[in-house]
Amino acid sequence: MTVETILTNARLVLVNEVLPGTLVLRDGRIAEVQPGRSHAPAAIDLDGDDLIPGVIDVHTDNLERQVQPRASARWPSRSAMLAHDAQTAAAGVTTVLDALCLGDLGFDVGRTQTFREGVQDLDALAHTGLLKSDHFLHLRCELPAADMPGLVDTVADHPLVRMVSLMDHSPGIGQYRDIERYRQMRIRQYQQTAEQVDKRINELLEQRARLREKQRSWLLKRVAHRHLPLASHDDDSAEIVARNAADGILISEFPVVMEAAQEAKRLSVAVIAGAPNIVRGGSHSGNVAAADLVRGKSVDVLASDYVPPAMVEAAYILAASGDATLPQAIAMITDQPARMVRLEDRGRIAEGLRADLVQVKPHEGHAFIRRVWRGGERVA
Repeated sequence: MTVETILTNARLVLVNEVLPGTLVLRDGRIAEVQPGRSHAPAAIDLDGDDLIPGVIDVHTDNLERQVQPRASARWPSRSAMLAHDAQTAAAGVTTVLDALCLGDLGFDVGRTQTFREGVQDLDALAHTGLLKSDHFLHLRCELPAADMPGLVDTVADHPLVRMVSLMDHSPGIGQYRDIERYRQMRIRQYQQTAEQVDKRINELLEQRARLREKQRSWLLKRVAHRHLPLASHDDDSAEIVARNAADGILISEFPVVMEAAQEAKRLSVAVIAGAPNIVRGGSHSGNVAAADLVRGKSVDVLASDYVPPAMVEAAYILAASGDATLPQAIAMITDQPARMVRLEDRGRIAEGLRADLVQVKPHEGHAFIRRVWRGGERVA
């Protein structure tokens, strides 16, 4: 039986324009895009609100935050997954790449458990129809971590893997390039003495020198057969971006300096920036402001990083500031991430694509999400 829904009296945010109009949804797809208002009795009136494609988040650590809501309280994994799923859907994120860390550098106790249980939970739930958002996996591989290769082997061929990023969170590198800032952060976070933290820093630097390059080469070979989008993480120089691009790593995720982002654009390397950086007005860790990257035409995609609602809010902030048109800003959280991870059936309001949609009401500088549909079915 054909299931039809009509959404009318909406501002349709299309790829190149905003069109006052109507959408007809049939069997989970966008069947018709019509200008003007429908007078069909069954049409749902959207009160003149914006209607945008479902948001696609290629990097979120939100599951980790549900697993560990407080430093001393670990939440049951399945309950954490359900809370994470509900939050992403409520934020308008209809497709999410759960970014799980593979590799322990000694300060983030429990991440390996989060990875293992997260994969198990997705295996159990992904095909039940019970999740509100469509979930995939983004493997965040910690290059200097001794346990990274063994963890990668358990999931390298998993069908839900859509993206792999190469990370190095060693002290003095990337977002932690200010080693004294890193040192003070670890002392505060873990309530360790300066001597204990210094000892661990020296151990990590020795481990990096011994393992990073060997394991980087191993990882690139291990996942080559999947032809997945590969990203580097926290690039802190143009030279690093160029080296990665030469090795087929064509995404720069959260570059921490302007020069790295500019080199990425010169080399046609896609750039992901953090939406929370835009909402907060700057980086939480003292790195380059994402809004400056946008103004420099050096951002392709926004990701939630650690706050799912930041995606839509950041897009509307960019549009209100004049740093992007509304269609351009919305494309950073919909069309462009869909293309980045090769999901060709979503990301735009166009006939034949999935009916993943979000009703948004801008009000007093904020973007309120009123309804969310995934595959034509309302989920929030």
